[in-house]
Amino acid sequence: MSEISDASLIAALRRTLASSVARQNVAAGNLANLNTPGYKARESRFDDALQEQLTAGARLKATDAEHLKGTQPGIPTEEVRGLPTRRDGNNVQLDRELLQMTSASGEFQRAQTALSAKFRLVRYAISEGR
Repeated sequence: MSEISDASLIAALRRTLASSVARQNVAAGNLANLNTPGYKARESRFDDALQEQLTAGARLKATDAEHLKGTQPGIPTEEVRGLPTRRDGNNVQLDRELLQMTSASGEFQRAQTALSAKFRLVRYAISEGR
């Protein structure tokens, strides 16, 4: 059985936190456009983009400090397919977006709780149980 290192655990929790924030932002954007004619609901593709960046990161090298400067791509999104469209062309569903936000919030809270527990253990180890 393999052990999970502290660094990999914290990296996984950081990715979970970032993913849940991205999902909340996209849902908030959808809610903001609830009554915008022709607007199509979007969903976050953060996990796919992260995987792409992780695999591409090994090949990516800057030969000059100005290369790649400020090239932080936004959260990739794509249109949600299969949702019923209203007469105004908008397909945002209030219940679906609120559920997405609630789900992402719960995911964020679980990761935050795990991260807090990890830091409490570190604090305890530093103070030697005093």
